[in-house]
Amino acid sequence: MSTPSAASVPLVPPLSALRRAAPVLPVVAVVALLALPAEPDSGATPADLACGLVVLWAAVRSVGRTQRPLTRTAAVVLGLPVVGVAVAATGAVTPGDGIDGLARYLQVFVLVPLGVVLLVRDRRDARLVLWSLAGLALWQGAVGVHQYLTGTGASYQGADIRAVGTFGPSDVMGMASVVASGVVALTGLALGARARRQRVVAAGCAVALLVPLAMSFSRGAWIATAAACGALLLLAGVRRALKLFAAAAAAAVVLVGGFGVGGSALQERLSSITQVTDTPDQSVLDRYTMWAAATDIWREHPVTGVGLKAFPAYRDSHASLALSSGSDTEGAGQAFRRQPLLSPHNMYMLVLSEQGLLGLLTVAGSWPALLVCALRRLRRAGPARDCALAACGLLLWQLVNFLYADIGGPSTTLTAVCFGLAAWWSLAGGATTGPAAESDAR
Repeated sequence: MSTPSAASVPLVPPLSALRRAAPVLPVVAVVALLALPAEPDSGATPADLACGLVVLWAAVRSVGRTQRPLTRTAAVVLGLPVVGVAVAATGAVTPGDGIDGLARYLQVFVLVPLGVVLLVRDRRDARLVLWSLAGLALWQGAVGVHQYLTGTGASYQGADIRAVGTFGPSDVMGMASVVASGVVALTGLALGARARRQRVVAAGCAVALLVPLAMSFSRGAWIATAAACGALLLLAGVRRALKLFAAAAAAAVVLVGGFGVGGSALQERLSSITQVTDTPDQSVLDRYTMWAAATDIWREHPVTGVGLKAFPAYRDSHASLALSSGSDTEGAGQAFRRQPLLSPHNMYMLVLSEQGLLGLLTVAGSWPALLVCALRRLRRAGPARDCALAACGLLLWQLVNFLYADIGGPSTTLTAVCFGLAAWWSLAGGATTGPAAESDAR
């Protein structure tokens, strides 16, 4: 009796796994393409083009379905932002701004999340996307650590030590957002997994990513990560959370206070979080000034705002003289340039000023709706608890980070994927019933 050749045997499992994962591979491709170097002012990136593939592939797969692809709740929550964004697009300063802003908002908050909901079928697909996100975070984190150690990063206080990964100084928050999302996703995977191997690997990778996160010098990312991971620990169990909080506090005191780990620049940046109301640096002062300007703009246009991408046109007439003309960026392979301040660096303020109360209720209002649905389903997550915690954590991270940042730059594509994962868990009916990637009892 003939036996299969040695060369043909190993091909069967990978091919079978590839066919099984085929529907969700466009989502994985979006995450993977964010590892490529980003060119400043390059417009659409490869990851943006892959987002179009996600939407197209989701539409094609939905056509042949006999059952309704979305529940009524999902249709309302995901479709709600279209109202506010469409109205604000009509009030843009130029038609081009209206079209660009409309396309970006729909990509991040409607189309890509909808595509993820339709393509991620079960917890095995969700784990694949989450681990691809973790892989991206590890890659960007490794590049960032190399930049910090070799002095080839973005400029920070006169030294090229700020870790920015492949995003460059023009998207200085890009690497911090990716790495922080990786930390949160891995924390959820570690806390909810039944398999010991996944718990150990996820926890180890999450701890390792704290190093490049610290080297990013991003205070907003630090705060959002601490808030999201703290919430996940509490959701996973109060007793375990208290123990881990105590261990983390003790480790921080020993490493930073006792051994001085992180250097003077990192310690100064960390201590500045508690000093922003006393002696704020120029970046914090600019942020406060733009927040005040955004509030004044909204008061003059309370219902529908001033239109998409119109904040820069109204900024100077409402901002105080304390606002600088822009931020200086250089390093990480890019020459010195003056980066204009085109947004209030607060997503809620940006929506309020450009879209008014209508946008705040329809666009920003859909986010807490997602969070409520996600937390309600968390109680009956069952074997998908790891995916559920990770999805909830990513949504929490985004909502907290939006207090200090907004959409813009190549890393915004990851925001769309994170909202998609949160929407999959919150709104996709029966998403927890699919097969697992491995035996949950292992």
